Amino acid sequence: MNDLTPAVTSFTIALVNAGVSDPSSTRLLADRIAQKTVDILEASGTTATVRAIDLGPLAVDIAQGIVSGILNPKVQTAMELLAGADAVIAATPVYKAGISGLFKSFADLIDNDLLIAKPVVLAATGGSARHAMVVDDQLRPLFGFLRTIPVPTSLYCAPEDWASTDLGKRIARAAQELSVMLRSGAGRQIADSNWSGYDHQFGGNATRAQRSLDDVDFTTDFMRLATGASARPQDGDRADVR
Repeated sequence: MNDLTPAVTSFTIALVNAGVSDPSSTRLLADRIAQKTVDILEASGTTATVRAIDLGPLAVDIAQGIVSGILNPKVQTAMELLAGADAVIAATPVYKAGISGLFKSFADLIDNDLLIAKPVVLAATGGSARHAMVVDDQLRPLFGFLRTIPVPTSLYCAPEDWASTDLGKRIARAAQELSVMLRSGAGRQIADSNWSGYDHQFGGNATRAQRSLDDVDFTTDFMRLATGASARPQDGDRADVR
């Protein structure tokens, strides 16, 4: 048994696509990454299922979530899919030297602890090679903030890249990196060994971060005041001060 022997033999990969055209070059790039990853995993005796989250049909629902702070069932389902995935392929078009506003709005709805230690492939498409740095300049810091583990190889595809054999090589490299991280179980080990040390959002979507009223300490001064009681006097304070 080697270090890359998986603790599990089946993985789920969530594909997040912010492309809105039909057909979508962004979705095409994400599909190629996903298929190559599946092929590499299957060659090693491991199965993988790809579940796609297309943000275009969810645009209105995402906007409503941004305004109201409440996720409707469609967006909540997408979040649950992300929470249950072992890895993520995140792909966005680039507009005016920046990632898609739709993609960023969806990311703004993701709980900070939903994707902790999940391996991620970062990808983008655009109309010019001038936007190539957007992936590492904007997507990588975003997913770093979400405490994911982006693979070393990021992917950007301009129109001229589709006919290049180099694109296939870069896709294969990113897919190989993702498959190694999945098979090694590194992300799971990192999350499992450090979960209690992370800051978690109360009532969030991350399964292990879920909390109930039983987890709330109502004896603190703040919670006593919030529930209508007076704060307990501190050492040195007068006992009759309210």
